[in-house]
Amino acid sequence: MRYEGQIFRPFSEANSYLLQVTIGCSHNRCTFCAMYKDKKYRVRSLKEIHEDIKMAKDVYGDLEKVFLCDGDAIAMETDELLAVLNTLYNTFPSLRHVGCYVGPDSTLRKSSSELAALRAAGLVKVYLGVETGDDRLLKEVNKGVSSDEMLQAGQNLVNSGFNLTAMVLLGLAGKGPRSQEHALATADIINGISPRYLAAMTVTPVPNTGLYRQVQNGEFQVLDPFETLEEMKTIFENISVDNLKFVGAHASNYLPIQGTLQRDKQSMVKTVDRVLKTRDHRYLRNESMRGL
Repeated sequence: MRYEGQIFRPFSEANSYLLQVTIGCSHNRCTFCAMYKDKKYRVRSLKEIHEDIKMAKDVYGDLEKVFLCDGDAIAMETDELLAVLNTLYNTFPSLRHVGCYVGPDSTLRKSSSELAALRAAGLVKVYLGVETGDDRLLKEVNKGVSSDEMLQAGQNLVNSGFNLTAMVLLGLAGKGPRSQEHALATADIINGISPRYLAAMTVTPVPNTGLYRQVQNGEFQVLDPFETLEEMKTIFENISVDNLKFVGAHASNYLPIQGTLQRDKQSMVKTVDRVLKTRDHRYLRNESMRGL
């Protein structure tokens, strides 16, 4: 398969064929993210994309899952994205799932009819980097939208029938009182969006990012493992959405934990409380095992 640069995908898309429809991220200015810093954003031509689909057919035969890379496939023109989806479903008879990352600004640029058309055409699962519900913090990390706009983007996706995974970042506010403000605001925006999945990751400063430079300059203090768990606990305690699947197994997290809110809320909080009470690092993922 033909790929340009390093390729990223959600861990839940491990068994998906990765089809690169865009190069890089249409926003690419978040201070914490280094995923696409080596790429200049562009949309691949339909000719190239269709050639890759044919190559995948020749190599794999049939497929059940496809993930559209890179960072923000929904930024494509709707008619082009519909053409890609049409070709995929016509090429692979067993295809049941196409997913992609979606940026909040790109999502807001789509009308409700465009989003509905994409869902009807088979774009099933989308992953939105919400990061936080704290409006001030969203500005500080250059997310490109306000908390109200992020909320609207998430609601538009849910209302259009997408299987939405909202991704948030523990530790994004750094040390201090704003840590809990971030956690409370994040729980609040998730309640407003009501996604099907909530995926939490932990801030890990990466070289060549604005956040990394802030850490080096002493402008940002990274939370210790137990402080990140305090944020996680606050999020659990303040989410009211029912049947929300929480996914906390990402390699960046100190305490891999999963469950369904509200059903498993008490046991999830108890698990975090036990670790916070003992402050025993043996419960935590070793630093050498953490990563992005």
